[in-house]
Amino acid sequence: MSANQIFFPVIAQIILVIALYVLLIRRKTKAANEGRVNQERRSLHDDAWPDEVQQVNNCIRNQFEVPVLFYILTFVLWASGGVTIVVVSLCWLFFLSRVIHAYVHVGNNIVPVRRRIFTLGVVILMALSLIALMSVWGSLG
Repeated sequence: MSANQIFFPVIAQIILVIALYVLLIRRKTKAANEGRVNQERRSLHDDAWPDEVQQVNNCIRNQFEVPVLFYILTFVLWASGGVTIVVVSLCWLFFLSRVIHAYVHVGNNIVPVRRRIFTLGVVILMALSLIALMSVWGSLG
């Protein structure tokens, strides 16, 4: 297995963020065309937009919180020689948790479901962090 395989879930995560931006553009365009945007407040205030736009906007913000740790961990694991099939599998699971989280967030937005999925992603990151720590520690000596 090539250590570079760790970057496929990273690229997939980036594509997810791009897809969310496309969805945001679509929802904003639709809302603006339907006259459901407060034009005076739209440049500075999220509440100028309808809820379905704010949902996507909030989801995008979430993609720049916990996933940033994922990006860093993948590079630490790659640089320290810690990439294994288990690590790559955990990376794909993290990405899958983000896809499901985004789907719920921009869809029915049921917070308890979203929280469980978010927690699963954090647990996966905790496991990756421990593996990264062992990998870095092992590469020292």
